[in-house]
Amino acid sequence: MQLMLQPDLLGGWTLVRESGQIGGRSTVRREQFLDRDSAFVALEQARDQQLKRGFQLMFSQGAEAPR
Repeated sequence: MQLMLQPDLLGGWTLVRESGQIGGRSTVRREQFLDRDSAFVALEQARDQQLKRGFQLMFSQGAEAPR
């Protein structure tokens, strides 16, 4: 699963969750937030769920490691 935070045009933030097999079809879900802090909390919760399921963290270019 790929998790991304993206700013929107209205000053809010979007948590994008993309899941699926590499090279195959994927599912994209977007969740809107009014501020970055609440979006980041949701991102951390989604990340923690994936870690509990045995997934490993990978960081893409431009991504910051969690603090």
